Amino acid sequence: MTSASLPRIEREVTVMFYDTDCAAVVHNLAYLRFIEEARTLMAEEMGMPLRDMVESGLYPVVLRTEIDYRAPGRLGERLVVRGGVTEVGRVRFWVKFEIVRPEDDAVLVSCRQSLALIRMPGGKAERLSEKWFGPGVS
Repeated sequence: MTSASLPRIEREVTVMFYDTDCAAVVHNLAYLRFIEEARTLMAEEMGMPLRDMVESGLYPVVLRTEIDYRAPGRLGERLVVRGGVTEVGRVRFWVKFEIVRPEDDAVLVSCRQSLALIRMPGGKAERLSEKWFGPGVS
């Protein structure tokens, strides 16, 4: 499967008061929330809406997060979160995201995450499906 055919997303966010610390700088956890929101919207575009997850008991679960904080975001800024699926295996898949300040093209955050589809209750990993990732899922 080529990386061009893997799911991608791009969305804009505005930094709000609740995203910042007392110096009006984006808090590290807010960046992870921006990424979580983008990843959830991407899953919906792939055919995994939240309601279906609840009804089926099948959830994409984060197994690992690697994140580099490169530059601070500030209160009121508009940022762009972009990324997508980069690798797909039998059970695990990887996503990468960047959070960029468009006005100067500064990369504020880069993040890589490993996920698996987990059936609840029970916590059993399920094989990935072509339904979500297309032909060539190994």
